[in-house]
Amino acid sequence: MNISSLIKNAVCILATTFISAAHAQAVYPIDKAEILTGTNFDIKIEFSQVVNPNEVVIELNGTPANKAILAKSEFIQNENGKGSSVIYRDVQLTKAGKYELVARSPQEKLQVTWDLYASGPRRVKNVILFIGDGMTIANRTAARVLSKGISEGKYQGRLAFDDMPNTAMIGTSGSDSLITDSANSMSAYTTGHKTAVNAMGVYVSRASNNLSHPKVETIAELIKRKTKMSVGIVSDAELQDATPGAMVAHTRRRADKQYIADQLLASKAEVILGGGSAYFYPQSSKGSKRKDENNLVETFKADGYQVALTKQELIVAAENKNTKKLFGVFHPDNMDGSLDRFFLKKNTVPQYPNQPDLTEMTQSAIDVLSRNPNGFFLMVEAALIDKFNHPLDWERAAFDTIMLSNAVQIAKDFAKTHPDTLIIVTPDHTHSGSISGVVNDDKTGPLREKVGTYADAGYPNYPKADVQGYPNQIDVTKRLAFFYGNYPDHYETLHPKLDGTFVPAVKGEGGKYIANPKYVQLQEDAIHVGGNLPSHQESGVHTADDAVLNAIGPGSEKFKGFMDNTEVFKVMVQTLGLGSK
Repeated sequence: MNISSLIKNAVCILATTFISAAHAQAVYPIDKAEILTGTNFDIKIEFSQVVNPNEVVIELNGTPANKAILAKSEFIQNENGKGSSVIYRDVQLTKAGKYELVARSPQEKLQVTWDLYASGPRRVKNVILFIGDGMTIANRTAARVLSKGISEGKYQGRLAFDDMPNTAMIGTSGSDSLITDSANSMSAYTTGHKTAVNAMGVYVSRASNNLSHPKVETIAELIKRKTKMSVGIVSDAELQDATPGAMVAHTRRRADKQYIADQLLASKAEVILGGGSAYFYPQSSKGSKRKDENNLVETFKADGYQVALTKQELIVAAENKNTKKLFGVFHPDNMDGSLDRFFLKKNTVPQYPNQPDLTEMTQSAIDVLSRNPNGFFLMVEAALIDKFNHPLDWERAAFDTIMLSNAVQIAKDFAKTHPDTLIIVTPDHTHSGSISGVVNDDKTGPLREKVGTYADAGYPNYPKADVQGYPNQIDVTKRLAFFYGNYPDHYETLHPKLDGTFVPAVKGEGGKYIANPKYVQLQEDAIHVGGNLPSHQESGVHTADDAVLNAIGPGSEKFKGFMDNTEVFKVMVQTLGLGSK
């Protein structure tokens, strides 16, 4: 081996050693974290080696940690065989400014800098945060075409969030990956901190227990601890799903759904509405997914909540002016989308015909929460936009985007008489869909030749929408040509799936996903599309494309240009004055 090769090998070994060491030691919160003054958060320092606690020196802005931090520390001699750790739980820093934490052992030096910011006085009474889960721009465009119509290039109306005066582009990446999931992207909105895929309310450390990672306080917890405001959580997914879960939970794994259900109860949020009843009933109940005999529905009742299990019960409970706390759960799993509930009656609608609409849950939540003279924070998630984008079912996603628009309109109507209300509408992340033209059944030739582009596209011929914004027919002769940019193997039919949500791929030999043969059996000219995702992927995935946020009301002017998703939290807590003394 020549000298050049020896030098090259030595450099590679040094680089590998450096990278390994860098990954083996860490401080949480991470470097450059922005932290609201007065919030609770954990500090964790992970050394890459086992160290003597007497030889560890930790300083905050040059002051020994035991003097600068009121919380007592916990020393772990050898955490999971990876080195020593020091943890401070429920730390509060009340003064704004730059903070530098330095941790030293005889072998290592770890250092991070944080920016603590205050909020100033409260500017709004109420905040309503709408999450169009996974909503991309094409979902909005498709919803506008279907609900408002377009003629000679001009839309005949707008979605409720189209005309909001303030807009920002939101970056959604997490601490560990360019591509986020709903847990860590929503957690950024609710805590102001970055975290990793599948995590919420924690920084992901080397702890083995999902619930032992360093925690950061959520906006719901902060409001409950520091104010007399009410909190509402609404979703048409399971209430234990990532987005509603990130309002209250602290776990490395979003799949800890029984724990999240318990946290929803413990949160004391005044309004909790959605699906996921399977985690609220004891394991001896039919369909329960709990591992114990706790009956959370009965506990909610005992805690003074009005309980609703159907649409009718929800409306009656919300209209009762004595109702101050409301718990409603309407499906054992995710609720059904608007296309199926209103028109097709497919998926699980026949089994659960009395599910409320997102609009009805939104109205009920506002009715109850607005009875608190101290104001409220309400999160409403249109979860099924994402649930339908994943299996490439754009029509169902469009109908639920229309439903989100209708729910936003309810909030805007409330704000007309309550102008001290900030309304925010945003995805937590995006999907890859895009509209490329119009499919025209009258065109001759193979299926793909029926796609018209540019001048050959013309316009679709969906019927005029009803008063709620839904056309009563989607399998028309001229339809939007909506295509996703990432996908598994599947058969493209260029038709809406009238018999239930699209299932693009199924497991084949060796556990790899193959195009679902059902669709070529239903439609002989269906086009086989080779996937551009790994063969273990059964559906479309999230994208790193910026999310489009719209806002109206006091404080909404702060949303502009490009912003990180953690800055959404920052605007909300500053507008609510949650960092002031």
